[in-house]
This record gives sequence, C-alpha cells and structure tokens, in this order.
Amino acid sequence: MARPRHTLLSRDRIVDVASKLVDAEGLEAVSVRRLATELGVAGPSLYNHFPTKADILDAVADAVVAQVDVSFFATHEWQDALRLWAHSYHAVLSAHPNVVPVLAQGPGRRPAALAMADTVYGGLIAAGWPPARATHIGALMRYLVTGSALGSFALGFDEDPQLYAERYPHLRDAHLLAEHRRSVDEGAFALGLETVITGLTAMKDGVLR
Repeated sequence: MARPRHTLLSRDRIVDVASKLVDAEGLEAVSVRRLATELGVAGPSLYNHFPTKADILDAVADAVVAQVDVSFFATHEWQDALRLWAHSYHAVLSAHPNVVPVLAQGPGRRPAALAMADTVYGGLIAAGWPPARATHIGALMRYLVTGSALGSFALGFDEDPQLYAERYPHLRDAHLLAEHRRSVDEGAFALGLETVITGLTAMKDGVLR
C-alpha cells in the first residue's frame, strides 16, 4: 500500500498548530477555516477530532496546564509545595498569556486542569486543611496566578511624563514602569504569593481566627 503524501491529521497536530496561532495572534486567530489552511486539510476533517472551536481551545488550554509542575505536593511541606507550584504555574501562563482567559473560566472537563486541581486539593487535605479551606485556598491561588498573568501592571501606565507631572504628583515616575516590567510584575506576584502563604501559615497555626 502506498504511503500517504501528507502527515495524517491527529488531535495532537491540531492542538499544536492551534497553540502556535494563539501564542502568536490570540484566541481570535483560531477558526476552523484558518486551522484547515495551516494544516493543509479540508475544514470538515477537523470535526472528526473536535466537535467545535471551543473544544479546540479547551484542548489548547489543557496542553498549557499540562506543562505546570505539580509534583511538589508529593515531596514537600504544603507551604513549599504551594510556593513552587504557584511559581511554575505563573511561569507557564506568563509564557502563554493569550490563553489565560480560557483558563480563568476554571478546569471544566479538561483532564490536565482537573488533575492539577485534584493534586493541589489532595495535597492541602493531606496537610491537614479542612475541605472547605482547601477549596478556598485552591480558588485563591487560581485568582492570584491567572490574575497576575492576565495583564501587566507595569504596562498599564502611559510613557508620557507630562501626563503625571502636575495632576498626579505621586505618579511622577509612573512613565518609567514599562522599562522595568519584569521586575515590577514578577516582584508583585512574588510579594502577593509570600503574603498569602504567610497568612495561611499563621491561620493554620491558630494565630489568626
């Protein structure tokens, strides 16, 4: 039997091409027609693997989550596990910011996202957190990580120094923030994370009620 001239279409190939489009151009760039063109196939053939565009985006989002390291909960105390996992999660989302709006909706039925949620929740329960509090902590961490990856605080200010000079004197150096985007944004995330972990540790130790 003659070998096919083109690589057979697969879920992984579709997700790989869709992921590259999302990273380069955003979620709006993904359409069945655009993917079919990029893959060199007829549009209807994609429906053999994904019923809808939303399913494709779900798979792209899950492929991103699959890159997050959750192994720490099996080897570290809960504080260190939470810290290391959060930094891994933040680094992955920072590398793929265009997919964050999909991830911010929650795990849905996505396998990697559900596995991550299960691992984090299970690790917190094993550390002695009550189920309700473990749920709150998981939600809080998702807010912190996805929120910090969704936009840049440093890039939120105009670069014109005259804008702040007279009317906003306390923001007189705001035009310089963009030059220090990485240190500002990553520093803010690290500060927020450490504040959360410190507060949770105190709560668990009974200092806070």
